[in-house]
Amino acid sequence: MKKTVKKSVRPFAATLSAAAVVSMVWFAASPAANAGEAEAKSILKAMSDYLVAQKSISFGYDTNFEVVTKDHQKLLLASSGRADLSRPDKIRVTRSGGFANVEMIFDGKMLTVVGKDANFYTQVDAPGTLDHLVDELRDKYHKPVPGADLLLSNVYDELMADVIDVKDLGSGVVGGTECDHLAFRAKEVDWQIWIAQGEHPYPCRYVITAKDVDQGPQYSIQIRDWKAGTEVAADDFGFKNMTNAAKIDLSKLTDIDELPKQFAVGGAQ
Repeated sequence: MKKTVKKSVRPFAATLSAAAVVSMVWFAASPAANAGEAEAKSILKAMSDYLVAQKSISFGYDTNFEVVTKDHQKLLLASSGRADLSRPDKIRVTRSGGFANVEMIFDGKMLTVVGKDANFYTQVDAPGTLDHLVDELRDKYHKPVPGADLLLSNVYDELMADVIDVKDLGSGVVGGTECDHLAFRAKEVDWQIWIAQGEHPYPCRYVITAKDVDQGPQYSIQIRDWKAGTEVAADDFGFKNMTNAAKIDLSKLTDIDELPKQFAVGGAQ
């Protein structure tokens, strides 16, 4: 009569975890790690140079925004949209999710934000480049644009600021595109990026992890339908009020963020 041997999952999981730790220690300590770091930086720099050289860019995107509740439940908010930009000072971005349906248009002088569901819009003077606009949204209006680092004129410098560790994790496939997978650690966040291999090294996926926040929530953006240069359809980036939307004051602008008010930081949820 055969004896039944009970197998516990916990020892297996513990062994797997220990093996993972050992392998990562080996990875960090091995001579190949330094070569991998140099290669990762080179790949990231090539992506940056490619992006900055493109005068016109168009792509669709899907985002996932994780939030953690006070009772430690992790929730995922999803949205999708499209971005079209013309360097140095024009951009049109749409974003549709469960809480907002928004379009942002910038023509180098005026920023227009349209709330499509509520059929309103607001405008503010913001003359300058895309870099200046990103800074204004973050510093003056407290509306940082997630993933905006990838749109700036100094992508590499922005991404590498405060980075303390770099890893080349080899290849990965995102949306059917073979990519180089890189991982970075900075002072406050960890981030990963998957960069398309070949002549057009555009970012296919970008993931940011808030490592000092409970449960390590992540923000990720996955890019699709990438087009650049002459592939991009012409756009004058002007606002056309085709729906007779009501103009409102900036102070009344609500429900446009990826994080809705019921998930506000420190809120009841």
